[in-house]
Amino acid sequence: MRKTKLYMDTVVDIQVVTREGTSEEEVEATIDHAFDLFRKVEQACSRFSPDSELMNVSRVIGKPVQISPFLFEPLRFALEMAKLTDGEFDPAIGKVMEEQGFNRHYLTDSFIQNPSDDSVTYQDIVLDEQYRTLFLNKPLVIDLGAVAKGFAIDLAANELKDFKGFVVNAGGDLFAGGVDQKGEPWKIGIQHPEQKDEIIYVIEISNQAVCTSGSYERKNAKLPRMHHIINPQTKESPNHWVSSTVIAPFAMMADAFSTATFLVGNEKGKKLIEDVNLRGFFITPKLQIVHVGGNSNDNKKMD
Repeated sequence: MRKTKLYMDTVVDIQVVTREGTSEEEVEATIDHAFDLFRKVEQACSRFSPDSELMNVSRVIGKPVQISPFLFEPLRFALEMAKLTDGEFDPAIGKVMEEQGFNRHYLTDSFIQNPSDDSVTYQDIVLDEQYRTLFLNKPLVIDLGAVAKGFAIDLAANELKDFKGFVVNAGGDLFAGGVDQKGEPWKIGIQHPEQKDEIIYVIEISNQAVCTSGSYERKNAKLPRMHHIINPQTKESPNHWVSSTVIAPFAMMADAFSTATFLVGNEKGKKLIEDVNLRGFFITPKLQIVHVGGNSNDNKKMD
């Protein structure tokens, strides 16, 4: 069975391979529960909706506010990534994103503008794990675009784990569990950076996530070199790669590391993947494929 819905400014596609004796009603209900988790994460983490949990708690400065697990967990992971990259990956980048034109809600088409201190960094965001609270030192705009979708994919994958096989695909970022209809590992195509309807590479995975960050997805119409991946320290978009793909045990990890490796560039990006024993590959502006970490024998290039 396969169903598709729209969440987080992307098409979410869920496909399952069932075991014998599983009723269609049971399958459909489980898929709907998985989709509902995307809705909950979006309601918690969206910086585009004024009434999201994230935007509501962001209005409270200098006082701890208790937050839900749907916001706490991705924010905690984003802050860990910020520490790991010395702030080149920074969830406090929301205002910079707004200033570059990435502030339009995909459903309502309305723009959002929020107050923010110019000097903010991830260090102005303080989480208390014991009480699950958020404390902001200064007015700032949190952007969880590099972790929230992966987090939702992981939650949905956990809902579907008892099926023989399944894929949760959110705009090309996905988790593939079990096996496909033929009982084999899932074959996942990676989009060609310059030709949207073509595949540049195919990988085989089972019970793993694949996420890609690319400069070709969301461009700044006025500044061609600028795209939606922005270094908070330089306020520029890096262009060492046209895409960075990471394969990891969890989608939130693959999502965050694909963005982080894109941000930090060539050698630092490779080292970042190798240091945490992940694998992936980068595509250069000349469309060369650079493998990093793990065993690349599982990857298959498309002619």
